[in-house]
Amino acid sequence: MSSIRPVLALIACVVAVGGTAPAAVAAQQTSTLVAIRAAHHPDYDRVVFEFSGPVPARRDVGYVPELIGDPSGLPVPVAGDAILQVRMAPARGHDDNGNVTYGPARRTYALPNVIQVVNSGDFEGVLTFGIGLAQRTGVTVSTLTGPSRVVVDIATPFRTVPVNVHFLDLYRFEQGVEPYTRPVSRQVIPPATARGALQRLFAGPTQEELAQRLRFADSDATGFTDLSIVDGIARVRLTGGCSSHGSTFTVAGEIFPTLKQFGSVRWVKIYDPQGRTERPAGQSDSIPECLEP
Repeated sequence: MSSIRPVLALIACVVAVGGTAPAAVAAQQTSTLVAIRAAHHPDYDRVVFEFSGPVPARRDVGYVPELIGDPSGLPVPVAGDAILQVRMAPARGHDDNGNVTYGPARRTYALPNVIQVVNSGDFEGVLTFGIGLAQRTGVTVSTLTGPSRVVVDIATPFRTVPVNVHFLDLYRFEQGVEPYTRPVSRQVIPPATARGALQRLFAGPTQEELAQRLRFADSDATGFTDLSIVDGIARVRLTGGCSSHGSTFTVAGEIFPTLKQFGSVRWVKIYDPQGRTERPAGQSDSIPECLEP
């Protein structure tokens, strides 16, 4: 077992690292975030924030019930059953012209625990991210130099199994070749494998999959709730919005094959955020009116 195990009992709601006094933080050079990387290692997932300049003096890392944008104060969607917030200062993620310096502000990973890394703030020398996780587990924070890095290790003390997640394949869709989706593999935590698969679907493709022209057609939905599987019928309710925008392909085209891979699911009924679907009773697939082209 890796060295992460001894710290599992020590994780608190907030881990404050490098407790430099506010005046000293303000006086330090503001570092610029230039890269974000994530990978799985034995027993943990590692997320690395790399900076140009010194390691930010203040690193506050802790679990939060909701990711809140800074300075908007509005909720920021992030996929996962747990949200780990990372705040670093003095730091920024943009250059003098306001251009982002570290790549996509929202990115998905196909790791056992880390699902998404999402920027939620870059304001007045404070840089904030949310890490969406499959499960709340132990965390350790460390720093490295040459180059400057903030390293967040997140334990993976659980078993996972592979499932398929179906994303829209733009090549096939543009050529009119069905099926329009292509499956990709994800690791999820049993026994809630169907829920885990849908959670990974709504997180969207990884950067590598985006380069292969895979996309998540969300139809304005930001997530799902109330997933149940009874008597061979899976019922899932969308959150956020619900609109086909006139497209012949909607989020239903990804949800159906993602759920039907499981032997316990024969039919799928999708409900809009208000709880409506076309055929709520009977053994058949159904979608709400808002997903009709």
